[in-house]
Amino acid sequence: MTSEWLEWSRQEFGSADLGDSRRTARLVAMGAAACERPSGKVAAVFGVEREREGAYDFLESEHVAAEEIMASVAAATTARCASCRFVFVPVDGTSISVADRARTRDFGNVGSDSGGSRGLKVIDALAVEPEGTVGGWLALTFWARTADRKVLKRATYARKARPIEDKETRYWLQTVRGAATALDERGTRGWFQIDREGDNREILLALNETAHWWTVRSNQDRSIELDGGNTELLRSRMAERTVAGTYALDVTARPGRKARQAHMVVRVADAVLRLREPVSKRITRLRVTVVWAREEGTSPGEDDAIDWLLFTNREVSTFDEAKQVIYGYTQRWRVEECHRTWKSGDCDVEKTQLASSDAVKRWAIILAAIATRIERLKRLSRNHPDLPATVELTLLEIRALKMLHFGADGDTRIPSIAEVVAWLAELGGFTHKHSGQPPGTTVLGRGLRYLRPAARMLAIQQGCER
Repeated sequence: MTSEWLEWSRQEFGSADLGDSRRTARLVAMGAAACERPSGKVAAVFGVEREREGAYDFLESEHVAAEEIMASVAAATTARCASCRFVFVPVDGTSISVADRARTRDFGNVGSDSGGSRGLKVIDALAVEPEGTVGGWLALTFWARTADRKVLKRATYARKARPIEDKETRYWLQTVRGAATALDERGTRGWFQIDREGDNREILLALNETAHWWTVRSNQDRSIELDGGNTELLRSRMAERTVAGTYALDVTARPGRKARQAHMVVRVADAVLRLREPVSKRITRLRVTVVWAREEGTSPGEDDAIDWLLFTNREVSTFDEAKQVIYGYTQRWRVEECHRTWKSGDCDVEKTQLASSDAVKRWAIILAAIATRIERLKRLSRNHPDLPATVELTLLEIRALKMLHFGADGDTRIPSIAEVVAWLAELGGFTHKHSGQPPGTTVLGRGLRYLRPAARMLAIQQGCER
């Protein structure tokens, strides 16, 4: 293991307070090994039996708090983003499925209750720099659904009337507050971005209690309060607003959808939402800015039209400011890309064979940090192509990549991040003529699988030469 991989891991995990400096040192060593050979299977990362057994002991140890590992990752993330005037913070939910056919382990159902899949649910918060580069994780909240979840759903009181302690909404609140705390400790402004799951009384009020900006996509046609106390449905009110501006949005093709250029019409208004508490029926009023971006005239059918009704606490007085709100909402997709790399892509955490939920949490956080490193590499090459490759790759990785690409490494020049990503993509099978532009996560992951053993051999060679 080279000092360069260890240095990356120290920055990511070195501040974890695990009660003993030897545990933190073990975590840093494990992070470096996983960065060099990422895999959901611990045995695939640690080829030496002594290291492998040490990793299992660490992951199963009751003295290692997953929350402390996460706190170190969050601190590293905010340090990377310290120069940003703000960071977007997409908050999203996903799940980690694991093998538990006998259903004897302390996991819970994921997906539908009757689907049979087992694992952990996750709510996470990602830091994304203003131009779209992934900064890293700010919070990861894991839980296993309990066996009595169906009982709770069938309780005599209505689902919406259950106390927050009985709702999974509490994990969204925990994630929002954890991310806000990490940002506050560094003095960094966040701009939270949440899809329709966030259109919830408790989440909206929790966001509003922070010192940060936020945008939430509406999930329903809410009642708003007009001057004088009268009420009206929001969409009816917005339809009467003067158009603030229009823009063209390139819509990519996917199964069941053709590529097109959508004509987006934007309207903006201030509104007062009426948030009703289910049990007491008490109304809490929340003043927001509403930005409505809707496709008009270019969708194949009315139901297929892009329709984003966004609530935000940002003041919007110009069309450019409205477009910034819309752009921020689109950065929510960065977290979905990280999910793919983390769960089934290069890090493949769902292949884990660890036997307990606590061990899976610890290992998943380590691999989550590595997943964002891969996504950051991809985004930096697009947003800052002229930066030196050393911003993300080690000197050893760069040297090995030159040898794989050119057959030699005689050129001592440090290439740009765009150059090394292009070389990695070609290693992964990217062809500029047929693959399209730019290279994505899958092809870069394949390229990294070629690069890592080459860099490892160079490290061994350097050690022998010394």
